[in-house]
Amino acid sequence: MTKYLYALLLLLTAPVIASETLAPEQVAGAVTINTATAKLLFDKGFIFVDVRKQEDYERSHIPGARHLSVNSEYFTVENLRAIVEKRDTVVFYCNGIHCMGSSKASQKAAEWGWQKILYYREGIQGWEKAGYAVNQS
Repeated sequence: MTKYLYALLLLLTAPVIASETLAPEQVAGAVTINTATAKLLFDKGFIFVDVRKQEDYERSHIPGARHLSVNSEYFTVENLRAIVEKRDTVVFYCNGIHCMGSSKASQKAAEWGWQKILYYREGIQGWEKAGYAVNQS
């Protein structure tokens, strides 16, 4: 009986737990973009920053994307400025809607004074799902 109650509890709470792991749809100071918009910006040469772990970046990334892991000691205002000037537009992405990295990076960049921040919430998963090319090591 206890096993059944435990299983029922898990089933009832799973949607709540899953919804808590979704990246926010909006980030203050940033504009959320979808995959179609990301592709248009990519084709125009905008700067993309992959904020995932190094091993994820090495596995696959949007061609030409720079890497700066948001969860590392290297994610600093100085290192971000070395990639993109504050006056320029920057696109942040990570693994997709279950990854908090690009929202965290967008928030930090806004706090540090960047004003043209694009938050690509769908990330590499959205990019690959659309059939767009990725670089792989």
